[in-house]
Amino acid sequence: MPQNRILVLDFGSQYTHLLARRIRQLGVYSEILPPTASSEQLSDCKGIILSGGPRSVYEENAPAFNPDLFRLNRPILGLCYGLQLMVQQLGGKVEKGTVKEYGKARLQLAEKSPLFASLETNQLVWMSHGDKATELPAGFKVLGKTPDCDFAAIADEKRKLFALQFHPEVTHTPNGLLMLKNFVLGTAKCEQNWSAEAFLEQEIKKVRTAVGSRKVFLLVSGGIDSTVCAALFGKALPADHLVCFHVDSGFMRKDESRKVKESLAGAGINLQVLNASMEFFERLQGVSDPERKRIIIGELFVELAERELEKMAGNEKDQWLLGQGTIYPDTIESGGTVHADKIKTHHNQVPLIQELTQQGRIIEPLRQLYKDEVRELARLLKLPDSLIERHPFPGPGLAIRALCGPKLAEDFNELETRMNAFLKEKKFRGSVRVLPLKGVGVQGDERTYRWVAALQGEFNHETLENLSTSLVNAFREINRVVWLIEPRQMEEIVSREANLVPERIKLLQEADALVNRLMDEAELHGEIWQFPVILGNVEVNEKPGEVIILRPVTSVEAMTAQFAWLDRRLLFQLGRKLMEMDGISAVFLDVTNKPPATIEWE
Repeated sequence: MPQNRILVLDFGSQYTHLLARRIRQLGVYSEILPPTASSEQLSDCKGIILSGGPRSVYEENAPAFNPDLFRLNRPILGLCYGLQLMVQQLGGKVEKGTVKEYGKARLQLAEKSPLFASLETNQLVWMSHGDKATELPAGFKVLGKTPDCDFAAIADEKRKLFALQFHPEVTHTPNGLLMLKNFVLGTAKCEQNWSAEAFLEQEIKKVRTAVGSRKVFLLVSGGIDSTVCAALFGKALPADHLVCFHVDSGFMRKDESRKVKESLAGAGINLQVLNASMEFFERLQGVSDPERKRIIIGELFVELAERELEKMAGNEKDQWLLGQGTIYPDTIESGGTVHADKIKTHHNQVPLIQELTQQGRIIEPLRQLYKDEVRELARLLKLPDSLIERHPFPGPGLAIRALCGPKLAEDFNELETRMNAFLKEKKFRGSVRVLPLKGVGVQGDERTYRWVAALQGEFNHETLENLSTSLVNAFREINRVVWLIEPRQMEEIVSREANLVPERIKLLQEADALVNRLMDEAELHGEIWQFPVILGNVEVNEKPGEVIILRPVTSVEAMTAQFAWLDRRLLFQLGRKLMEMDGISAVFLDVTNKPPATIEWE
């Protein structure tokens, strides 16, 4: 009898592990395997899900897979790339799409199907694809379509083969979990037998076995991931076998390191703090490339940890392991699976960390979890709510929120003319300019690094969200859209040369502190998942200074995110207060979802 589990075949999607997490959320064990897994492995399950991926099925370098996959008589659900693979392999046709879809779309169901049991015929779904099926294999029928995709949901129900061009695993497909439930518990007939409590108990045992008689030197940022990691190690190991260490890089928020030490002391975690800000600023002098920033910062963290460990352990350094609060988005966005594209190198996934991992000197008990699962563990470990609900803060800190680079002299006239014509067709009461700034994006599971479109004029949340999606889909030169809060109109836009220097970081710290204070006063901290404040090296309307971009988002697991809908009055209050600061030239609101833009700009 096959095991009571669902197998997820990884074709490189940014959401592959999220699929496994969603299935666990349904109370069913899931496991991720490469597409080349043997027929014997693939048969030992109740059902199979084919993930999305950044490649095209018709490319020479398309991921290899087991050709017997569709002859195993197991229920199969193909998602995005998985749909295209199913179509191509069974006799249909896949081509490059004339329109790319990133973000929200409306699915209109045309047929009743067990996959959509209990659902209305019109569904909001989340798209991220460039290719599309243009001809279905024999035996397949269309279950649903979107305005830009005729084959958004298809099935050969006789063979229990289902496929979706959209992503049901992300939270921005509101009924996606119910679709997965219909497949996992309905079509695949799995039983519910997985829990977070069981995972915690199992992981504590794993830590004790892995550490043995050795000790753990844990880098703690103060965020939820490293804090839960510290609590878990504290439960698994004797007190004298764990040292928790915090590095103040100089890129922390205002008074952050002091607050971290105090809050962790309240949770019973003793934290040693090292101020290494001068070393970080010196190492990053003249560096503007986002990837280089992340790698330099990550490797310096490890060097400092090794240095402190050398002082502490001396010749017995090999008796210590380096602990990290790495979670799954850190690994997948760093290109941590065979077919995944690198979106950005997280500070805890730099080459030096990879080398230490291969040496068996790294221990990461949360590596397979998402942020919401980590918070669930935090509650089981009885950590205080103030730590559990703390907004995520990137390991590289404000270094990746202060955009750097030389002064640019780009000519955007032709692009702006085309985009303004597009807005006129959409009847938008306003206009668009292009900012000489670039941000990192994730489009069709691939990394992009592109210009930013700045809207000015009409303010309406729904209009801005729709325009943001349609602009990015229509113009490949951009991957992010912002809306001008202050001043009300842009005339002159000038690029400025900028580096990572203490003066700029201090300005960003003050702006960030002001934004967080006003959000706390408005009692919105709990409604927003994360609120990056970005400093961009652009001057507007000849007012000396740089621009601030507000990036409030809502999310659950960070693999997708939606820009937060803030009240107009609050936005203008934020804009006015920020413009009163010396060195701020303009204030924008980022109105881009993830995808196509990442949460952070770098």
